Amino acid sequence: MMRSTSLPPTLRVAITCRRLLKVIAGLTNLDPVAVLKIARAAAAGGADLVDIACEPALVRAVAEACPQLPICVSAVDPELFPAAVAAGAAMVEIGNFDAFYPQGRIFGADEVLELTRRTRALLPEVLLSVTVPHVLPLDQQELLAVDLVAAGADLIQTEGGTSARPFSAGSLGLIEKAAPTLAAAHAISRALAAAGPYPAPVLCASGLSAVTVPMALASGAAGVGVGSAVNRLSDELAMVAVVRGLRQAIDAVAPAAALRSI
Repeated sequence: MMRSTSLPPTLRVAITCRRLLKVIAGLTNLDPVAVLKIARAAAAGGADLVDIACEPALVRAVAEACPQLPICVSAVDPELFPAAVAAGAAMVEIGNFDAFYPQGRIFGADEVLELTRRTRALLPEVLLSVTVPHVLPLDQQELLAVDLVAAGADLIQTEGGTSARPFSAGSLGLIEKAAPTLAAAHAISRALAAAGPYPAPVLCASGLSAVTVPMALASGAAGVGVGSAVNRLSDELAMVAVVRGLRQAIDAVAPAAALRSI
């Protein structure tokens, strides 16, 4: 993953040490007040990356408010990425697609592959993360992930929280909520490992909590993306507390002490 050299050192280390924590503001969240609140909470709580909508003005605002926090921008239109990168985004992401499913918008394997090729052509030197749609059967998710890496994706992200139907309370319900994306992380990470000597890292996202992020890492993910557990809250202090809880849950299984070996 040679393009990773373009990333801030702290972000490179987080991926290498398999302890990346990304806080997701939302692909369709264009409210600058809400996005800045989420970004500040991510920075204060110890996140490695904030994922925001692909809007240059948002990128500049977050970069000014949280200069030490790397920014990922998400979109499903590759033409939007270059301006956001010029504004200060460290990496780009195709997806995730959860926001589109309620509208009946489904992304198939061929379309995601084409979006990946177009993005790589536009931004040959920028780190690219691509989400594998959870509506595909797991075996097709595995095949698509391998094809995406061949097409230029540097990281593969999973999803699945919107398809989960938890029926239990407490920790069991949180595990049920995360089951689809955990299964995808396990299957895709194994498929990528089998496909070549230098497998692309997998980011497990959608439906995760402090209970389940350690399971994501155990399933083969190099990091996690958490959105609704943070961005559904209205109070910034509550957001910070959730992010800190996620950071502690990750560091319990991928200790920060590992950084000193890099």
